[in-house]
Amino acid sequence: MKKKICVIFGGESTEYEISLKSAFSVLEKLDKNIYDIITVGITKAGRWYLYDGDYAKIPTDNWYDDSLSPVSLMHGSKESCIAVFSPDGTYKKVYFDVAFPVLHGKNGEDGTIQGLFEIAGVRYVGVGVIASSVGMDKTFTKIIFKNAGIPQANWVVIAKHEMPSLDKKIAEIEKTLGYPVFIKPANAGSSIGIGKAKNRDELIEAINEAMKFDRKILVEEFLTGHEVECAVLGNRGSLQASCVGEIVAEQEFYTYDAKYASDSKSELYIPAKIDDAYAQKVRENAIKAFEALDGKGLSRVDFFVDETKDKVCINEINTLPGFTSISMYPKLFEASGIEYTELLSTLIEIALED
Repeated sequence: MKKKICVIFGGESTEYEISLKSAFSVLEKLDKNIYDIITVGITKAGRWYLYDGDYAKIPTDNWYDDSLSPVSLMHGSKESCIAVFSPDGTYKKVYFDVAFPVLHGKNGEDGTIQGLFEIAGVRYVGVGVIASSVGMDKTFTKIIFKNAGIPQANWVVIAKHEMPSLDKKIAEIEKTLGYPVFIKPANAGSSIGIGKAKNRDELIEAINEAMKFDRKILVEEFLTGHEVECAVLGNRGSLQASCVGEIVAEQEFYTYDAKYASDSKSELYIPAKIDDAYAQKVRENAIKAFEALDGKGLSRVDFFVDETKDKVCINEINTLPGFTSISMYPKLFEASGIEYTELLSTLIEIALED
């Protein structure tokens, strides 16, 4: 009997559009011979709907119309299911085996929907509640990675309530980190709100921009070297790391447009143009970082490799990486011998093991 997979896409995040592109690729590549698929779309306003239309309408954001039936995740049952509501307020139950959240950013990879799944007793693809919430917050991952002994850039955190005394934080940044520095919202992915500052004026401008996306931001020292990524797959105690890929950004750093624009001139190299010994160190530290967060399922871990200084520094971990047609996570495993459809099936089987 086929397993039923509930693919969930969209959401209230600033990464809504990325979710649509990822979901389209996942829905196209899932093996229809072994899975029946239920599709649930979440609007930008946070409303859940059953979607049974043409997958091609999803990435263009033309999937929603007034004919769709609202749904809600059921809880208190031994079986995973959604309630599909009729206009008269009645509902029917639709059962499934595994939820596959193709959701990025807020309410998707920050532990919130994972907590909802846990309460409802739903098996789901991806890391758990703690790994999701900690992995989403760059300031907390800094602490985790430091305690795990993984080299990384030095940093300073600025909370929103500290903005009235910003001069003190700027003095700390200039003394501790110097210029240039990178500025990032603590809880935003896909390079949203990220800036680079080479002087005080640029720093203030970048801090104000990043604060539009979060109540807490991270300021990091500038690291030189190859910007590389490694994908991790597996369950606790049985993990594998992909080959290492490299990004050569068209701009000063890997921006949102560089990641997802179809006309981006950023270059990807798989395998990365680094010595094998450094690639192996990246793979080892990728698994080490994943284990430090108690991860399961999948993550993509990003690093800077500076061979001239003999340094391999972790940048960040993404616990629900993009699955678009140009995303590094599936590309890295494809280059490692696991093609997209097999990769999705493996992730679902890991979820079923729990």
